[in-house]
Amino acid sequence: MITMTVFRTGGGTYQGFLCSGHAGYAKSGEDIVCAAVSILVINTVNAIERYGNQEFACDEDTERGMIRFTLKKSPTEETKLLLDTMLLGLKEVEREYHGAYLKLIFREV
Repeated sequence: MITMTVFRTGGGTYQGFLCSGHAGYAKSGEDIVCAAVSILVINTVNAIERYGNQEFACDEDTERGMIRFTLKKSPTEETKLLLDTMLLGLKEVEREYHGAYLKLIFREV
């Protein structure tokens, strides 16, 4: 299962996220759930880098299926929109597969 933990302040301001695990929907190279989550997450990080006017740190471990993304300051409006959009897609993946392959967790920091 993929676990996506989103870190936010008590006021709902994004601080970052940790995405880890493998969906287990199908074998490697054929797992459409893993591919969907990967595309949403990687495209968001790339878009924030290009359009977000935002400093961040990003670490990854492809073998473990892990991406850790941390904002260095409060999110810009562009970054907030991009993260909201990523979460919209991830919530749809979670809903479509009834939480069997992706679990979204929101943690207050």
